[in-house]
Amino acid sequence: MPLPPAPTKRAAMLPPEALDAPARSSHKAARKTEAPAAETLLERPQAQDDFDPRAGGGDVPAGSYDAEVETYLDEPQPARRMRKDVTVPAAQPKKKKSSGTAKMFVLDTNVLMHDPMSLFRFDEHDIFLPMVVLEELDGHKKGTTEVARNARQASRSLDAMASPPTADIASGLKLDSTGHKEAGGCLFFQTMPLSPSGLPMGLPPGKADNQILSVVQALQEKHAPRQVVLVSKDINMRVKARALGLNTEDYRNDKTLDDLDLMYSGSLALPHDFWSTHGNVESWQSGSHTFYRVSGPVVPGLFINQFVYFEAPGEPSLYARVTEIRGKTAVLKTLKDFGHLKNAVWGVTTRNREQNFAMNLLMDPEVDFVTLSGTAGTGKTLMALAAGLTQVLDERRYTEIIMTRATVSVGEDIGFLPGTEEEKMGPWMGALDDNLEVLGKTDNGAGEWGRAATNELIRSRIKIKSMNFMRGRTFLNKYVIIDEAQNLTPKQMKTLITRAGPGTKIICMGNLAQIDTPYLTEGSSGLTFAVDKFKGWPHSGHITLARGERSRLADFASDVL
Repeated sequence: MPLPPAPTKRAAMLPPEALDAPARSSHKAARKTEAPAAETLLERPQAQDDFDPRAGGGDVPAGSYDAEVETYLDEPQPARRMRKDVTVPAAQPKKKKSSGTAKMFVLDTNVLMHDPMSLFRFDEHDIFLPMVVLEELDGHKKGTTEVARNARQASRSLDAMASPPTADIASGLKLDSTGHKEAGGCLFFQTMPLSPSGLPMGLPPGKADNQILSVVQALQEKHAPRQVVLVSKDINMRVKARALGLNTEDYRNDKTLDDLDLMYSGSLALPHDFWSTHGNVESWQSGSHTFYRVSGPVVPGLFINQFVYFEAPGEPSLYARVTEIRGKTAVLKTLKDFGHLKNAVWGVTTRNREQNFAMNLLMDPEVDFVTLSGTAGTGKTLMALAAGLTQVLDERRYTEIIMTRATVSVGEDIGFLPGTEEEKMGPWMGALDDNLEVLGKTDNGAGEWGRAATNELIRSRIKIKSMNFMRGRTFLNKYVIIDEAQNLTPKQMKTLITRAGPGTKIICMGNLAQIDTPYLTEGSSGLTFAVDKFKGWPHSGHITLARGERSRLADFASDVL
């Protein structure tokens, strides 16, 4: 059927009976009916093709509301059925997601000492602090430990909320009064004795944990049916609470990830149909590297500096790094093969795919922050030292290597260590000595005297520092290695990373399966925190090393023990 001619009248010139007709009808509906006369078509608006109110003129201004079909005339068709109002409301700030009736959370002392900002992490819910919690908080505020600092910070937050003259402690203190707008509830202190009716007689009343449990049970009886929940990091405390029929939870807000399997690995295996689904690929050569510009379904899930690889029998392999992401298009850059002997770094060649990915990050001057995770024997320390020595002694990119680690004992402490700072750190740096011994044997043509001179030169360029004295320091053009980073808290990790000055590169290494710090888990470790926060930053990279290369005994022990 031929299309009707264009209308010659504007909307304002249409007769009144034409305005009573439906404002829109699809072409499909028009085809099902009989063809109207030409003069009728000239007087009745048909579809968007026939009349566009955005062209101006007439009585239907752009953005007006069409009551017949409940649409806005200046919007695309899928969005039109969504609007009901005549006026467009102004943008409103996002509201907190409400989970029904606000709960009351009773915080244990160890929660405040673990995270002093936990007071403001419970959204719209209320917080209750028993008097014994304040007493325990006061008893732990002295000292220079992390626990003492957190206790003092929590006390300062409580003082800031309770100090204004208008503060009414009996009716609750607004948690957002100090600027923490994410907290919408109130803070309540215990202002009178609370004694439950059914606390078991076997619990000694003088113990602090039992006093907190009695307060929780009394609150549950007083505020029923409102839910009262005890939040504690103490496992035994939670077990006793459940035995008494009380609601209890662990404090999980400090966890970056709930499941370690969700942790960013730094590499991605491309699907077997990658080249067929991403057929429109642009490639070019620059130096020794080949670049690919791809667009397709895999691009939205990529991050900057993420490694991708394609391995399929009978097809050429691809090992590349994402260097640019713009909308639905990504640029991949092929890697340098450090597994080949001609590309050896201080005599060390990579033995598997993930090690080659890691060495590309370690040797890239544009990458300022590198995180390496993996089981024992995957080569984290050896590769970091080899790359550091090459860039300090051969390429003169950095002035020296600074190495530190978290001094957390696996077993009983052996007591005070004599000597200077480096001598005290010596027993903790056994991994450094072992790897330097391996790196010192790579130069076979130098002879015994040459190797001795090289070892002396290496020792002069490696400084061992304690984490206890890092506050306030600034490292300029240094190559900083943080070993055993899985034992660091997120706050300690922030303290170390912010020491970096211009030209400094920081490498954090650790095995998340070997955490020795109390109350620290894989999800709340500083290493997990850094990996999650830095992914996608153009000057950082992460690789999870999958295969051990230490020995067959170490590999088997990592799998079965």
